[in-house]
Amino acid sequence: MNAAESITPGAGGLTAASEAAARVAELRSLIKTVETGEKTGSFSDALAEASAVEASPALGEATAVTSPSTTTAALATSVANEATQAIEAEGSGSVPYQSIIEEACAKYGIEPSLLAGLIEQESHFQADVGSGAGAQGLTELMPETAASLGVTDPHDPTQSIFGGAQLLSEKLSEFGGNKELALAAYNAGSGAVQQYNGIPPYPETQEYVKKVLGYAAGYASDFGGVA
Repeated sequence: MNAAESITPGAGGLTAASEAAARVAELRSLIKTVETGEKTGSFSDALAEASAVEASPALGEATAVTSPSTTTAALATSVANEATQAIEAEGSGSVPYQSIIEEACAKYGIEPSLLAGLIEQESHFQADVGSGAGAQGLTELMPETAASLGVTDPHDPTQSIFGGAQLLSEKLSEFGGNKELALAAYNAGSGAVQQYNGIPPYPETQEYVKKVLGYAAGYASDFGGVA
């Protein structure tokens, strides 16, 4: 497989979902920082800054933030609110990461419901998962495959979704748009599909194809089409 272009989810940069994920990660890190007493990088700066005297327009006077717990609660609430707003900006889609899936599928010309079904089967939409074989992230990319697709962090939802979409698109092109063969190749490799001139006689792969197509059919209405 030729090395592919780096994952770039659009000229506008990160999508709202990616920003939300980053905010949630920031919140968790902040809480850990306060609980453990480990102050590193921007979080140490944030705590120091928040501990300074803050203006209170409503009272017309300065109010000193002296309680660490108050500071922590204020910062945590602020980050959580920003994360919530970013998530809400994604719309009311019922499928996790729906707008990212739609954006990736539009870029690579594949059906969103099929990619959603693949993600359901691979990771059940859990971005931090990994398999014993080394596959990682929402679309369970192997390290060498991820690297060839330009994915630098397989646990980043946006990178994983765009990488998986590109890989699935390549498999569909390779096998003439045949979804079953493309999925079999995604799971067992193109070589195995070519060797058996069809879905390999591996129980895992055969079950994989059936489940992904089943999930895809279930997600079809969420994307306004058919699987």
